[in-house]
Amino acid sequence: MRRYTIDDFALLVDHTNLRPDATRADMERLCDEARRYRFRMVAVNSVQSRLCSELLAGTDVHTGAAIGFPLGQTSIAVKAFETRDALANGANEIDYVVNLTEVKAGNWGYVEDEMTQIVDICREAGVPSKVIFENCLLTQDEKLKLCEVASKVLPTFVKTSTGFSTGGATVEDVRLMRENVDERVKVKAAGGIRTADAFLDMVRAGAERIGCSAGVPIIEELKARMGAEGVDSYEL
Repeated sequence: MRRYTIDDFALLVDHTNLRPDATRADMERLCDEARRYRFRMVAVNSVQSRLCSELLAGTDVHTGAAIGFPLGQTSIAVKAFETRDALANGANEIDYVVNLTEVKAGNWGYVEDEMTQIVDICREAGVPSKVIFENCLLTQDEKLKLCEVASKVLPTFVKTSTGFSTGGATVEDVRLMRENVDERVKVKAAGGIRTADAFLDMVRAGAERIGCSAGVPIIEELKARMGAEGVDSYEL
C-alpha cells in the first residue's frame, strides 16, 4: 500500500494517441495536455517520435514510441531497426509488441531472442522498455510463459495490451502479471481504461503505468472526488 496524490496519479499516465489518422494538431494537443497535467509520457506511433520530442523539449514528459504496432508481425531485424530509428528521432521510451505467431507456435527461443535484442537496445540507450503481450489473444499458459521469459530478460515493464485488438486490460491479467513476473519488472495496464474507477482498480492490482487516451478526464474526475471528500491523497 502507498499513498497517491493527484501528481502521483498523473505520473502513472502514458497519454496515448496511436490513431493512424492522427494529425499534427492532434499531436500538439496531446503534448500540450501531457505538459499541463504532468503525465509521464506520450504514447505515439514511432513516426511521431521526432515531432513529439520537439514539442516536449525542456519538459519532464517522455516520448514513447510504439514498435511493431499493433500486430507485432515484423521480423526481429525490422523491430530492432524501428527501435533504433525511434530513439535516434527523440523517443526515450519504447513499447513493442511480441510476435504472437511465434508465441502461438511455442517458439520461446525466438520470443526470448526478440525480447533480448530490443531490451538490450533500450538498455544501452538508457531508456525504459515495455513488452506488449496482447493478453486477449493468449491462453493462461502463454501469459505465464511470457512472464517467465520477461523474468529472464528483465524489460522495464510488461504490458497487457495494445488497445487495438479484441480486448484490453483486465484486473485479473494485471494481477497475474504482477504475481508471475520478476519483482524488478513493472506492469503497465493499457487498453479500454476510460474511467477513474478502472484506473484505480488497475493500480490496486499492481500496475505502475496506465496507458490510456482518457488521462485528462480521469485526472479531473479524481481531482473532483478528492475535493468533495476533503482529501489530498488516496491509499491504494
